[in-house]
Amino acid sequence: MPEPTTRDHGVGLELSGLTKRYGAATVLDGVDLSVAPGEFMTLLGPSGSGKTTTLNMIAGFVEPDAGQIHMGDTPLVGLPAHKRDIGVVFQHYALFPHMRVDANVAFPLRQRRVPKAEAARTVSEMLDVVGLGHLARRYPRELSGGQQQRVALARALVFRPRLLLLDEPLGALDKRLRETLQMEIKRIHREVGVTFVFVTHDQEEALVLSDRIAVFNEGRIEQVGTAQDLYERPRTLFAAEFLGDSNVLRGRVRSADGGVVELDCDGLAVTAPGTAAVGGTAAVVLRPERVTVLDADAQPPAGHNHLDGIVDDVVYLGGRRRLLVGCPGRTMLVDEMAPRRGLTPGEPVRLCWAAVAGTVVAGDPAPATPEPTRAVAV
Repeated sequence: MPEPTTRDHGVGLELSGLTKRYGAATVLDGVDLSVAPGEFMTLLGPSGSGKTTTLNMIAGFVEPDAGQIHMGDTPLVGLPAHKRDIGVVFQHYALFPHMRVDANVAFPLRQRRVPKAEAARTVSEMLDVVGLGHLARRYPRELSGGQQQRVALARALVFRPRLLLLDEPLGALDKRLRETLQMEIKRIHREVGVTFVFVTHDQEEALVLSDRIAVFNEGRIEQVGTAQDLYERPRTLFAAEFLGDSNVLRGRVRSADGGVVELDCDGLAVTAPGTAAVGGTAAVVLRPERVTVLDADAQPPAGHNHLDGIVDDVVYLGGRRRLLVGCPGRTMLVDEMAPRRGLTPGEPVRLCWAAVAGTVVAGDPAPATPEPTRAVAV
């Protein structure tokens, strides 16, 4: 098997108008998505958002009610799963317990009637890629969870598919092992050059692994982009709040001129870059690390938005400190990466942020009952 060192081996994937219904429930509603050859694309969203159904349609386990799937120039709809030549890795390793590691990895080659000598060489090379060459003669029961998942990954890649589908493959692992395997998967992707489509509900995992991310919500894609695009420039409130923690300031649009919007958020004037219709409703999304904490009587820099409040809680998170600041009608989250001084609950403070620190997205009017912007997610 030639050494896979470039992304030339990957294949493009095109989803057009994918729709799936189960009775009266629409699980997928006209999903369109383009994946470039060799790309690491992550489908991110909560349970029931349609991401796994999309993956199962690509794999051939579920047929769409409408729409098309093309892998390169090959139409996949109607083609049996075993003829699609796609690798699949599941959350549960699905290894054969009675077979050694090398036999598990060799299984797809045996199904394809690859000569024994060639299969042995290919299995050895792939086990080296996933760092398990020294465990080839062990059985699955003798391996850790992380090692078993790497065997499953080797088995899915050993026949050199041009597309690999991964359905929450790290979901059953503890946090430390999951983080280690994230970096392993990223390395393997670079090394083998195969197109990866990865499903997860873990936003941090998506940020770490992906070239691009498709955010799913209720059977539709809310936004597709790089991790930085989605985090810095979310287009919808759902995308903003699902990918990272956010302060959401809802209000009515007072003015919109030159790419700068001013909102009236219950008497608080807030400006941010974006577009919106004057008189309509919108929201400013502000990440916690973009907010600066000042003394209660300090003058904010010119052109900055500011808001007064009382510190409700202080949470130490190692490399950062999270503040919950109670303000009129809302609770603000603030992340200080280098805390300037000790703050205690009950202390009055002034929060400020540059206009360019926020992003305007379409939004609904503020809730009738004030509530925290978001739970203290860490």
